[in-house]
Formats: sequence, structure tokens, C-alpha cells
Amino acid sequence: MNELSKARATVLKVDEDGATQRIDNFLLRRLKGVPKSHVYRVLRSGQVRVNSARVRPDYRLQAGDRVRIPPVRTAARPRAVPAAAAAARANALPIVFEDAALLVLDKPAGVAVHGGSGVSFGAIETLRRARPDAKLLELAHRLDRDTSGLLIVAKKRSALVELHRMLREGEVRKIYIALVKGRWRGGVREIREPLHKFVSAGGERRVAVRAQGLAAATRVRPLAVSRRLSVLELELLTGRTHQIRVHLAHAGHPVVGDDKYGDFAFNRDMAKQDVKRLCLHARRLAFAHPLSGVPLRLESPLPAALQAAIDSAFGGVDDV
Repeated sequence: MNELSKARATVLKVDEDGATQRIDNFLLRRLKGVPKSHVYRVLRSGQVRVNSARVRPDYRLQAGDRVRIPPVRTAARPRAVPAAAAAARANALPIVFEDAALLVLDKPAGVAVHGGSGVSFGAIETLRRARPDAKLLELAHRLDRDTSGLLIVAKKRSALVELHRMLREGEVRKIYIALVKGRWRGGVREIREPLHKFVSAGGERRVAVRAQGLAAATRVRPLAVSRRLSVLELELLTGRTHQIRVHLAHAGHPVVGDDKYGDFAFNRDMAKQDVKRLCLHARRLAFAHPLSGVPLRLESPLPAALQAAIDSAFGGVDDV
């Protein structure tokens, strides 16, 4: 924004499209070219004010709020090359569904959903750069960087608010496919173990099964099993961070290629067989359209590398 380059603070009034947005996300979208760390610094230091008061980064804006943004210096950067790079990246994000209210991407493994934690450019930044005229593009939920598959992006604030409600209340069915270590026993069952988020001594964000954690439930259905590996269909009944990976590791069946919660020796052995990715894929989504109510059922085929790993282990599994 041109106003941000001036020496004086800028005051913005939040409209209906900005309502319910977190203040940190609101600022990150407007302070283009400002390092993320600096945005959080000015926010935490109180230089950013909402209705003349300091707010926390997780404060959710309301229509009519007046946001004071201090003058910040943006790094000069050439536009032609980043725009071309963004277009190329955007072409690598296939769109499974799109209308005026939302779109659903088929995110490749290895692509972060948003910048941060050492990643400057994620799927949502790529999409915004490729569509500079879009009024709103916001993630409705998240996928881990190394998980492939379906990702919902809202194009209208009303759709985003309704999608968040639907996700909270379990009205969006999310089905995953995973290749895991070991023979799954017991048929269809649910893993119900509370999950606790924490930061390790090394500063890494982690999740573990802990009695004091938040309730979490994953429904598991085996599709193919052998002595060494199993293919599982997983339905998220709750939406906790790293839920599938932690639940399966706790059950003794870590996801193949999981470099955080997996069996590292087993992963090295699988890598020698050319299985070098996290073998977890967001396969299906089923939900009512957040504005029209029309039922949507979307599906993403297994990526070639994951399908090849399953075929190598089982000689092809028709129902996966």
C-alpha cells in the first residue's frame, strides 16, 4: 500500500470483508514486502493499535474497527521476476473445484500452505501473487507441508466464516490415505487419544499423546495389509495439529517417511527402495457448499510416487 511508505501512521477502517480476520493475518496481507518477524515485532510492541488499544496477535477484527499501522519500510524488490515465478508456481497447484465463493487446490507434497518457519512463499502466497485482483483468498484449513492433497481456500469472507464453523462442528468429511509401517490388526476402529502441543527444548513445535491434551479422534479402515506395511484410510473426526501422524505413531504404525514422528531406521530402509516422501495424502472432501448448501464431493488421485510405493509393496491395490 502506498500509504505505508509515508512517514506518518496509517489508520484503516475494517469493512465486512475484513471482519473475523486475525489482526496478524490482516497486517501480513497489507504489509507486502515487510518481513514477517518485523510485522509481529511492531504488533507485540504496541505500535499497532485497534480502536486506540493494544491487541494480541490472535485478536479477531470486527467490522468498524479502526486499525492504526505504524510507518514501516518495505524492501525494494523487482516485480517482473517474482510475478513470473508466482505464475509458474501457481500452475503447479491444480484446481479441483472453483466458483465465486471458494476454490479447492490439489497441493503437492513439499509445498507449505503458507510462508513462515523458514519458508518465504507458500501455496496461499503463490495464489495471491498469481491473482492480484482477487479481493480475498484465505485458507479455510491447513495441511502439513509434506502432506499432499485437497486444500480449501475461501474467496469470500462469508464463505470463510461458514467453513470455519463447519470444520469446528464436524460438517466437513476429510478422508486421507496413508502407507504405514507394520501389519494393521483389528479391522476398522477409532483412535481416541488426547493430543498436546508443545515446543521442544530445541524450539521445535511438537505434538504428543498426553492426558492433559485436547480430545482427538481418528477413524481407521485398513485397505491392504502385509507383514511389513499397511495401507490405511483415515477419517479425521477432529482436526488437531499433526493428528493422523501422532495417532498412528502412538498406535505403533508410523506413517512411512515421517521425519518427525516416524521410525527413522525404517524410513531409511524405505528410502533405499525409492520411497522418499511422507506417505500421507488428503484424498477426499465431502461437505455442503458454505453459501448454496449444494453437496460437494471432491477427490484427488494418489500422487505417482505414493501410488508407486503402494504398488511396489502390494502389487497394486484396486480400491485405494
